[in-house]
Amino acid sequence: MKKAINKITLISILFLGLVSCENNGYEDFKQESTPSVALNGEWYIDVIKASNGSVQVQHALHKTFDSNDGKMWIDDIKHGWWLKGKLNVNPANLTFDVSKEANLNDPGTTFTITEGKIIKNAAKSKTGVVVDSIYFKAEFSYEPGVIYIHAGHKRTGLLEDDY
Repeated sequence: MKKAINKITLISILFLGLVSCENNGYEDFKQESTPSVALNGEWYIDVIKASNGSVQVQHALHKTFDSNDGKMWIDDIKHGWWLKGKLNVNPANLTFDVSKEANLNDPGTTFTITEGKIIKNAAKSKTGVVVDSIYFKAEFSYEPGVIYIHAGHKRTGLLEDDY
């Protein structure tokens, strides 16, 4: 009796293994991506006052993600210089900018971003993993003429690389 149960179990497992590997229904599946996919991610960014080179914030986590309208969101989750809004993107050359965008992390203010760019494989994480680099200059409406340089690298997702 025990041999019969073992045979039935083995045959059932083999049958399920064969049936579960079918690809039926996926022939017409097309993976789509958004225009800003190459610019999206999580970034550790230092905020530096351009006039004197002083670091204002170190390793602030920023997120960039697609807004589904041809633009890209940036959000520092109030860890950096309180920055959140939509950016114009040029995915072909990995650049971004915006002028007088409403700052959703600081209502009633705006920000301008210039010289925004992603450079592929141009930085290293905390543990030396090669990652993308991000750079942009920001000016905020409450401090006209004061430029803050934002420069950093992409987050790897590995715990040992987190700050």
